Amino acid sequence: MTLANSQSLENSAILFNLKSFSVWVFTLTVCMIVVGFPMFILVVSLSALAAFVLDAILPFSSILFVSALVIGVHAFGIMFASAWLTSKGIHPQEVEMFRWLNGKENPLHTSVYASCPLTCEIAE
Repeated sequence: MTLANSQSLENSAILFNLKSFSVWVFTLTVCMIVVGFPMFILVVSLSALAAFVLDAILPFSSILFVSALVIGVHAFGIMFASAWLTSKGIHPQEVEMFRWLNGKENPLHTSVYASCPLTCEIAE
């Protein structure tokens, strides 16, 4: 019976870490797309320049090589950051900034409108 319970706990810890890793991958990917959008112009410009320069050496595959390299570096960075955060025991549900992962809203933020003193019923 003890062996069965220890295997169950071990399996649940592995599944919890796997879930944490996949949620980190999703969260960091979304943050990279949304927050990193201004960097997108810089990355595309440098990638186009690199493809143009490599066109003299690799005439048929320079664009494929550069695009695979850029996408691979981003994917590896996201996977590495997710694995590092998971190995440190930092789970996305515990991060204060990601309250939306638990479905909870920000309890300290209340909206105040300019017409509120006239139209809102404020309970004090």
